[in-house]
Amino acid sequence: MNRTRILIIDDEPQLRKLLQIALEAQDYDVLLADDGKTGITLAASQNPDLILLDLSLPDQSGHEILRELRSWFIKPVIILSVQDNEKDIVAALDNGASDYIPKPFRTQELLARIRAALRSIQNTAAGSSRIICDDLDIDLSAHTIKKNGELLKLTGTEFNLVAVLAKNQGRVLTHQFILKQVWGQSYQHETQYLRVFIAAIRKKIETDPTNPLHIITESGVGYRFN
Repeated sequence: MNRTRILIIDDEPQLRKLLQIALEAQDYDVLLADDGKTGITLAASQNPDLILLDLSLPDQSGHEILRELRSWFIKPVIILSVQDNEKDIVAALDNGASDYIPKPFRTQELLARIRAALRSIQNTAAGSSRIICDDLDIDLSAHTIKKNGELLKLTGTEFNLVAVLAKNQGRVLTHQFILKQVWGQSYQHETQYLRVFIAAIRKKIETDPTNPLHIITESGVGYRFN
């Protein structure tokens, strides 16, 4: 069986080495690039399963690299960057990033995000109509959600919202993306509207709605399904 291949595009030698050690310890194959041009070349020639991309590269902006990648690369791209302001995060996610992790980061959290991103692309590839996440069983074809085997009563809109999040599990979705997918173009700026629905859904699917395990808030950006 071929091992999962991860490409790291980052100009910090110490960080590349740290990531290489951590990823190889988890049985991943690792490719290394210290600038955008080398990263693009490796992505095209080696077809990695996931890319870790820094936004601050010596030859061109990580945002530019991301846009170029997204013109043909459909697998997960996780941003690692010291640029942790809301504008950069939203721009990266809108340009197609699967996730965004500010530096410095905890290695175990990064590994968990990588596993979630890889699971998401596997589900998409398999065309799965059923998503099982711990105590939740989401059947996209039947439009039903069960928690510990018990059928939950969700409205059509609530189910559609959960479906969008679950199909992108592990990926941070911006408020604008979710609103457009569920309600349409004209609702893209109704973030308060979205918060009301998320609160209602958490009361139904979370064991403790005040400490949610499934629908995670990414402050100022959007939500991630865990």
